[in-house]
Amino acid sequence: MNLLNVKNGKWVRVTNFRGGRGMQRRLAQLGFLPGNKVRVIRAAPFHGPLLLEVEGREIVLGRGVASHIIVEYI
Repeated sequence: MNLLNVKNGKWVRVTNFRGGRGMQRRLAQLGFLPGNKVRVIRAAPFHGPLLLEVEGREIVLGRGVASHIIVEYI
């Protein structure tokens, strides 16, 4: 399942990524590493970005990028 399928307030664990090395490197810089926990704080309406908590930081991520992050429920 990808990050777009997670309901608001739920915690998930990053398992993998889809995309090239550039995307993987950028996501790693933001704290999206396999095994890290992520919480979806809220999704903006009308297909807007997601507000996420990753490693104690709040990050805004677009839906296109979020669709490449593969997660599982904890």
